[in-house]
Amino acid sequence: MANPKRNSAQSGLDPVERASEVVFGTLMAMSFTGTLSVATAGEQDIHTMMLAAVGCNLAWGLTDAFMYLIAEITERERKISFLHRLHHAESAEAADRLIADEMPERLRSHANPAVFEAFRKSLVELPEPRVLLDRRQYLDGLLVFLLVALSTFPIVLPFLLVDDALHALRLSNALGVVTLFVSGYLLGRRAGGKGWHFGLAMAAIGSMLVGIIILLGG
Repeated sequence: MANPKRNSAQSGLDPVERASEVVFGTLMAMSFTGTLSVATAGEQDIHTMMLAAVGCNLAWGLTDAFMYLIAEITERERKISFLHRLHHAESAEAADRLIADEMPERLRSHANPAVFEAFRKSLVELPEPRVLLDRRQYLDGLLVFLLVALSTFPIVLPFLLVDDALHALRLSNALGVVTLFVSGYLLGRRAGGKGWHFGLAMAAIGSMLVGIIILLGG
């Protein structure tokens, strides 16, 4: 799911968030196609499976987008509360403690008084952010929904184009694994590692997760 902790001036979800949403939607869709028994599946069974996969990802995409917006609002309210307490701190030492609480442990342990003073001076000059979301956040929420929802179609499309259920399932699985590999590759490149290592790992882990989901009846 999307992580709202980004620079408020940044436009759009970052590549990690986008790839994560695609992986989520792909796994959900593959869990539905994996429950299809091609030996006994009729046209009605395939139709029901496709409707269930599309409906589920639409619902989860909407839920994920809604939770993303809730997280954005929560994060803004937290920032407002922090800046309010910082502006009304009784002393510089109290303000430094507030700043220290917001810093990662590794950075806090190496920060000296000059660092805290620099942070304090820059932060007290910041205007309090608005709680209400702006256009960018709503567009990001829409993008979250679309990434989860649209990732369904490469998985179910073979069942619309190929008459043989077994061949359609194999093609669907192949497209799902390719999607997972590409998503993992992008995540790996973003992390500064070897993309194909991450891609292969994502494809393997994703396939394993789909199997677990199916065994659990999900």
